[in-house]
Amino acid sequence: MNAKERLDKVFAKHHRSRDALIPLLQDIQEIYGFLPPEPMAAAARFCRIDPVEVYGVATFYAQFKFSQLGKNTVMVCQGTACHVMGGARILEEVMNQLGVEPGQTSKDGMFTLERVACIGACALAPAMVVNKDTHGRMKAEKVTEILNAYRNH
Repeated sequence: MNAKERLDKVFAKHHRSRDALIPLLQDIQEIYGFLPPEPMAAAARFCRIDPVEVYGVATFYAQFKFSQLGKNTVMVCQGTACHVMGGARILEEVMNQLGVEPGQTSKDGMFTLERVACIGACALAPAMVVNKDTHGRMKAEKVTEILNAYRNH
């Protein structure tokens, strides 16, 4: 089933109301991996909401993305414990190795980097998450090894 057919099924399962907007956006993102402009405009028409309001809702929640994500998502914790234990250095090393700033995807499409407030792994500080795998007690020297493991996956 192509993306258009999947999108039609998503619209069919939701009610035409404002209350459907967030679940609808979540389903759209599930199909595309992010929120493309045209499906967002279609969601606005479907829910009978101004497109600007839909964009406002989508930008309010960190879960929604507006560009294609990489094959792997790297989240580097910048919470208090991680910050104190060197989280900024880990973030800097990931940025250098991937050649991106937080919120960007590497040129090869393999990694999207995100700076996050807390990943809930304070006892493992500094920590980062790649996809759903938590890597704790990070050292800058471990970044290459970890990223290479995901490159070769």
